[in-house]
Amino acid sequence: MASGKRDPKPGDLIEIKRGVYQHWALYLGDGYVIHVTTEGKAGAAWQAGSVTILTKRAKVKKQLLKDVVGTDDWEVNNKYDCSYTPLPVKEIIKQAESYIDRELPYDLLSKNSEHFVTMLRYSKRVSEQVSN
Repeated sequence: MASGKRDPKPGDLIEIKRGVYQHWALYLGDGYVIHVTTEGKAGAAWQAGSVTILTKRAKVKKQLLKDVVGTDDWEVNNKYDCSYTPLPVKEIIKQAESYIDRELPYDLLSKNSEHFVTMLRYSKRVSEQVSN
């Protein structure tokens, strides 16, 4: 794994730097995260967090943080805590786990990986990278 702030706690937002964009995951504990990943032809998963305007569906996956991150830089980034109150950790995790293996609508501008994890943590879909 590449460098980053290394002390995630359950419910934390994980920002993974993928060059021109960031992929987001939510830390569940024991080395696992939950995140949305777009799917390609015949349902084969593309690289976690791949950006495409053509994809309209995404799959929610529970995977090891190290597998999602690969060689990319990452950090714990709960940057919205100053604007929104996080839900209780048990509620965040319970809600997150209810999404595992579900297929969801995906839209780069309104339903991306950052929107998904902020909805879990704050009950509000937020994506600074889209609004910028």
